[in-house]
Amino acid sequence: MNTYRTIGEVEEQYLRDHPDEVDDYITVLFDEYAESGDTAALLSSLRVVSRVKGVSRIAEVSGLSRKGVQKALSENGNPQFSSVNAILRAMGYRLIPQKLSDTTHAS
Repeated sequence: MNTYRTIGEVEEQYLRDHPDEVDDYITVLFDEYAESGDTAALLSSLRVVSRVKGVSRIAEVSGLSRKGVQKALSENGNPQFSSVNAILRAMGYRLIPQKLSDTTHAS
């Protein structure tokens, strides 16, 4: 019987084999999130990165429990902004605003 890996498992293995590409991966996933607003896809990708970087280490640095990190990044997660920010900082990243070039947004 064939066993198939999920896309997440393939991405995770790729990032483990190419750790120098994690920064670009995170940039792309936030660019895609900015365009689509797909929170589930964002959390799924952050879950992949958290496994690559080590969930236990991220939990320790972020001040969240291991279970709290996993729950925040789960398919059914609805994390608070502060949790996402803490997880990103523990991964070595920060959220920064980027001005949109479209002038139709509120000023």
